[in-house]
Parts: sequence; C-alpha cells; structure tokens
Amino acid sequence: MSATTVSDVRATVLPPVPPDLAARGLGLRPETAQDQDFLRTLYVSVRWEELAAAEWSDDAKVGFLSQQFIFQTRHYKTHYAGAAWGIITDGGDPVGRLYLHQGPSDLRIIDISLLPSHRGQGIGAGFIRAVFAQGAVAGTGVSIHVEMFNHAARRLYERLGFVQTGDDKGVHRRMDWFPPST
Repeated sequence: MSATTVSDVRATVLPPVPPDLAARGLGLRPETAQDQDFLRTLYVSVRWEELAAAEWSDDAKVGFLSQQFIFQTRHYKTHYAGAAWGIITDGGDPVGRLYLHQGPSDLRIIDISLLPSHRGQGIGAGFIRAVFAQGAVAGTGVSIHVEMFNHAARRLYERLGFVQTGDDKGVHRRMDWFPPST
C-alpha cells in the first residue's frame, strides 16, 4: 500500500453513537495523547491469543506486542492522513477504538477493537452499522480488512453484509459493504 497523498485526503468524521448504544451508556470520542496506555492495553488484548502457543513468558509477550503496537500506530498515522481516530467509551471509560478513513472511493474501517469484557454484546456491530449509515450518506461503500485466521470477526462482518472482494493475498482479506441501490 502506498502512502496517502495530499490529494487523496478528505476530512473523516466519526459517526454519531447509535441511540441503542447511547442508552446503554456507550459513547465515541476523539482519541487524545492520554489514550496511549489504554490503546496499548487494548492492542495486547486483541493479539494475545495469537501468542498462546509461543513458549515465551507473559512479560516477553507483552513486550513484543507493545513493540507491534508502536509499529501499527506509526503505520496507521503515516498511511491514513485525515483519518478519524475514535475511542469507544462505556460510562466515560475507554473500552475500544474505531478508526475510519474516507478515501476517494470508500469509507475504510481501519480498525475496530474492543476489550474482551465488551465483546459479543452487539457494540462492534452497532458501531459498524453507524459507519454503514455514514458511508451511505456519502454515497460510498465501506471496506475493512480482516486477518485470515480471525474467523469470529469474519463471521460478524459477513453477517453485517460485508463480502470478500479482491484476491486473497497475505494474511488479511479485504471485505466490502455496498449501500443498497436506490
């Protein structure tokens, strides 16, 4: 993937919080510098199972994943200029992240992640549907990349209406959602 050029940059905004999620005390706010420790913890929680078979100490796993978090953050900030970096909150406390980028042809979900305590409760699906509504208003589809072995996420995305597009290359699969034709 090449770096985003200035001509590709469009201001991206976070979607409104769906009313059903807001009624449960969930929110979405812009990321700040004070969120870095939380974001590192979130990243480690998301990737932890991948290292289950590694014969490393927990400290070594956390150290490795902390380095990977730094690399991922650097990659995102370099390649997605103009993106919206959101923190999902529950009662004001951070519990996840939603990163979006409006490109020339689609609204990309760069990342959506939740702490284990908040997975499987419809939170991610609710925010993804809010992104669909935002894409439909903009007249674009929505894309996301899913890791090849993340079967739970892939099933969720398919259930929400994403379809795999393009070739299977590398460890990630591109999936797209297209707004209904009018």
